Amino acid sequence: MRLRVEIHDAQGAQIAAASEMSYLHGGYGQLLEALERALEGRRAGESLRLQLEPEQAFGEYDASLLRVEPAGRYGEGIAAGMEVEEDARLYTVTEVAGGAVVLDANHPLAGMALRFLLEIVSIRDARPEEIAQGVSLPQGKADSR
Repeated sequence: MRLRVEIHDAQGAQIAAASEMSYLHGGYGQLLEALERALEGRRAGESLRLQLEPEQAFGEYDASLLRVEPAGRYGEGIAAGMEVEEDARLYTVTEVAGGAVVLDANHPLAGMALRFLLEIVSIRDARPEEIAQGVSLPQGKADSR
C-alpha cells in the first residue's frame, strides 16, 4: 500500500509535512496498529483523518527512560540530537550543559495525542519476497484498485 501521510499534534500544529510511504499491510509492524486497523478494507483514492491518543501511538512519556550522565564519558563533539546506545537501548541526546549529557530513550512523540491525515495513493498485491521479509520493497509503478 502506498500512503500519503501528514501528522499534526492535538492542537493542529504540523509535526510532519505530507510525504509518501509504502508499507506492507497485514500486521508486519511497519505502521501503527491503530492506523493499520483504520486502513483495513479501504481503496485507493480514499482519505481519512484520525486522532490517536498516546497509548495508541508512541506510548506515554516514561520519565524512567531519562538519564543524566557526565559529558566526559562520551568524548568531544557530543551534541543534542545525537543518538547513543547504552545498555542495549537507544537514547537521544536532548541536552548538553554544565558537564552533563541528558539522554532520553522515549520516542520523540511519546506522550502526545496525534492527528493523522492519510490518503491511500495506491494498493497492490504483495510479492512473495515482501511477505517473506515482512516489508514493502521498492518496485516500478504500483497498481491502483
